[in-house]
Amino acid sequence: MTRIRAIGTALPAYRHAQADILQFMQQVYDMPAPENRKLRFLYQQSGIGNRYSVIPDYSRPWSDWKFYPASESLEPFPSLELRMLWYQRHAPVLSVDAIRNCLSLAQAGKSEITHLITVSCTGMSAPGLDLQVMELMELPRMLNRSSVNFMGCYAAIHALKQADAICRADPSAQVLVVCTELCTLHFQKTPSADNIAASLLFGDGAAAVLLSGDDRHRGAGLRGFYSEVIPSGKRDMSWELSSTGFLMTLSGYIPDLIETDFQPLVNRALERYGLAKGSVNGWCIHPGGRRILHAVEKSLGLPESSLAEAYKVLKQFGNMSSPTILFVLKAMLEAGTDGNIIGAAFGPGLTMETCWLEAGQS
Repeated sequence: MTRIRAIGTALPAYRHAQADILQFMQQVYDMPAPENRKLRFLYQQSGIGNRYSVIPDYSRPWSDWKFYPASESLEPFPSLELRMLWYQRHAPVLSVDAIRNCLSLAQAGKSEITHLITVSCTGMSAPGLDLQVMELMELPRMLNRSSVNFMGCYAAIHALKQADAICRADPSAQVLVVCTELCTLHFQKTPSADNIAASLLFGDGAAAVLLSGDDRHRGAGLRGFYSEVIPSGKRDMSWELSSTGFLMTLSGYIPDLIETDFQPLVNRALERYGLAKGSVNGWCIHPGGRRILHAVEKSLGLPESSLAEAYKVLKQFGNMSSPTILFVLKAMLEAGTDGNIIGAAFGPGLTMETCWLEAGQS
């Protein structure tokens, strides 16, 4: 069985209180007073206390801004080229920080790594993040590499699925997965519903996982994966490139779709796993937002306490896209969650990806 040897995390240098980001976005959007009050209400109801960013501007006066132009018109507004320049500068370093934290917790050396899978949807280039990480860490040139790009919030589970396939094929493999997202590079100036949702929810962060097919290593085991695409939600969640950065579509109907469709999906997943719902000891749900977690609770008939770690991660860090579910899983394992854990994350498509883990087994 493939086992998770350790999960490491890393955050950028700048922590911004949600209230400070609100003030920044009110200045950027320059909306009438009634709209500002609505925006303040949304931020207050977000369930988010702090978010991290590679950009210092969100809690500084305009005279100290480093990324956005310090002008009343905010022109020239940051271009895609500038956003990718900041991604290239910060994403590799943040990735390496998460990897080093992971290897330290696993008591493993970098020489043990046989495969590297990088995950990101907030920046792309060729050569990409995988080669940048290799160079910074001085990893062997013949290292097996793969990249998962532009899949959004569920991409970590997809990467774990790839790592599991590698470990099952080669039990000697030591697969390192690193998910790194700099979501705050892509905040936009126009106060559309989608742009407001993105500026309200998303933060930056990285998480790394070391996986092994060798049963001599202890850690949570990967038992199975199951995913589906819900075509009716295709237009409700998307992520597209533009000249001013990546544009998020995040419909207010997504929680309704999840509330309706998640329980049937879980039933089919549990049937595939051969697992009864009553045998599930923990639910590792991606905290895409407070409404998403409420929708999962309603769909599955769970008390709010069942998703306590997801709410904590949302409050402390916001939605960091792909690394977020790994932050939740790390918190659950550190809290002593044993037995069967069902993980789930949601992304463009609308894609619902699930996994079955078994914790507390040597």
